[in-house]
Amino acid sequence: MSQEIPTDKIAGKIKDFSADRKLRYGNKILDLNRPVVMGILNLTPDSFYAASRLDSQEAIIESAGKMISEGAAILDLGAMSTRPGAGFVSENEEIDRLIRPLENLQKQFPETWFSVDTYRASVAKIAIENGASIINDISGGTFDEAMFPLIGSKNIPYVLMHIAGQQHDMHQHKISSHEVVKVVHQFFKTQLEKLGTLNTNQIILDPGFGFSKTLAANYRLISEIQHISPGGFPILVGVSRKRMIQNVLQLKSEESLNGTTVLNTLALENGASILRVHDVKEADECVRLWNFYREASESEIE
Repeated sequence: MSQEIPTDKIAGKIKDFSADRKLRYGNKILDLNRPVVMGILNLTPDSFYAASRLDSQEAIIESAGKMISEGAAILDLGAMSTRPGAGFVSENEEIDRLIRPLENLQKQFPETWFSVDTYRASVAKIAIENGASIINDISGGTFDEAMFPLIGSKNIPYVLMHIAGQQHDMHQHKISSHEVVKVVHQFFKTQLEKLGTLNTNQIILDPGFGFSKTLAANYRLISEIQHISPGGFPILVGVSRKRMIQNVLQLKSEESLNGTTVLNTLALENGASILRVHDVKEADECVRLWNFYREASESEIE
């Protein structure tokens, strides 16, 4: 049974997502009336999925080009791993890992949307100055109080992810399945109110699969996607090759592509707008088949 939660705005502080469901930044427009794929570009030496690690500028450009040709609308660059047990990365090291690839990619693929995965406002600011068109913050604005004012001043599209705890213990909190929808919804509501006072509404919500939640809670969130977004904001789903698949099927990350596709299909059926994945070709095929299935069920397609 779904957990019915009212989605009314509080005191008018939450600005609804754009009526035409499009993101805008600079001269770029991203239409989210149909789901899109975000490809993951790891700039770290210790990502949980070893095959996604890139060790040279040439490899980064090659991987990006492949993802774009396979259907990625967004490429998400991460210069600091947030997997359980990952080592600390300083601000300077994160910037050093990030800026040159971002500059090169922006020059090579100027039409592509580049997202930067960081919870540091200082890193986000430099990324924006060097071509980023989305900021993807795993802390949802809770690790760095300067993040929201930056997002508001730039009015740049922003991925607001749910998390519990702080950087040092974010994987130790475990929200149960019976409370997770209410907790995530309330977190989004609170953070969206803060962003609303900054006059920005280009927000994408990420439930934070694999962060601060029990195994069952992660699956509950997939089934309840439609109930966690105040103001009609789009939902990003990032379950690619994660432990929530490995633990159920008793597989390694390298063996979890099929499970990823299954969960991505369920996420689309329940209202996801963006799939964040390591494997773009398979995710794009998933989106295309789901779109055809939906359209065929609503009209006559020969």
